[in-house]
Amino acid sequence: MSVDSVFRTRSLGVAAVGLPDQYADGKAAKVWQLYIGDTQSRTQEYKSWLVALLREQGVRQVLDVACGTGVDSIMLVEEGFNMVSVDASDKMLKYALKSRWDRRKEAAFDQWVIEEANWLTLSEDIQKPGKGFDAVICLGNSFAHLPDFKGDQSDQKLALQNIASMDDVIRYKTYNNNNDGVMSAFAHLLALRVAFKVLVLEHPVLFVFYDDKFRLSYYPHRLETFKGLLTEAFHGKMEHSVYGDFKAYVPGQTQAPCYFVHVCKKTA
Repeated sequence: MSVDSVFRTRSLGVAAVGLPDQYADGKAAKVWQLYIGDTQSRTQEYKSWLVALLREQGVRQVLDVACGTGVDSIMLVEEGFNMVSVDASDKMLKYALKSRWDRRKEAAFDQWVIEEANWLTLSEDIQKPGKGFDAVICLGNSFAHLPDFKGDQSDQKLALQNIASMDDVIRYKTYNNNNDGVMSAFAHLLALRVAFKVLVLEHPVLFVFYDDKFRLSYYPHRLETFKGLLTEAFHGKMEHSVYGDFKAYVPGQTQAPCYFVHVCKKTA
């Protein structure tokens, strides 16, 4: 079942069960493409850190389980990685598919595999090569969009277990919170931080028309709780590191990071 048949909203009130946000509908995909931009908008620090991390571990084949519009997958294809990219929204994927089509004459892009898949049925939706992918990535704030309707985080646990089962050696996950004025409440935060974009008018006005209305919902994971979910997903057989703004994170450090990155390496 496509996530587009579930994640949909038509009103401004509190999201109803089964209708949490506009993350995956066509309107959201278009906004996301404009907001995220393209590979050129990724900072060199972000790109260098991720590529170095993967290359240090000898990674060649990567599964991107939160492809979205394809920005990070494109970046890694350009860096020579063999990519399989999936997302639960076909409306998001159409942007990635268009990018692949536009660059189909390049061998790397011609070999780029893009599929629709759901984290809760990942093993059924895609075929794992041999023992698994060299690395699995879930970038951005994607995982935070998975709601906890049952109240016991069973869906999050199942999703993480399915994702963990896809790799052979390494699993790499990152969540970001660096939205520069756009409301944000992402899963990885130690404490909820919400900012708003403010429109200031210097002269009297008769009417104010909003350009658009847009709503996203996030499940606010706590850092320690999420570390516990990862440990359970890997059955404790992993080396787990947390980075803040691409540097080793020290709990209680003075400067709160804008980015938390979880890096998990299987030990068995």
